[in-house]
Amino acid sequence: MTFRPDRVDTFLSIFDESAPRIRVFPGCTHLELLQDHTYPNVLTTLSHWDHDDALQRYRASNLFRSTWSRTKPLFAAPPEAYSHHLLREHPVPDRA
Repeated sequence: MTFRPDRVDTFLSIFDESAPRIRVFPGCTHLELLQDHTYPNVLTTLSHWDHDDALQRYRASNLFRSTWSRTKPLFAAPPEAYSHHLLREHPVPDRA
């Protein structure tokens, strides 16, 4: 998500307020916020869900709608969303 630079702090407040409720939403197993190293107004939320149905229920929820309605006016560019599934995993070997 690319935010207007003067609106990043506003989004961070919205995220901090919403994140605890998103984390306990049925099916959510992980949630974090990432910031681009070069462009600090480019942020990405990364969430893990038990299954797509859980994600779709979240997207249809009042929690998502209310969070999104407050976030949408802060964008400097249209947001992009992607859903992925794990294709291969290559764990880091134990380095002990």
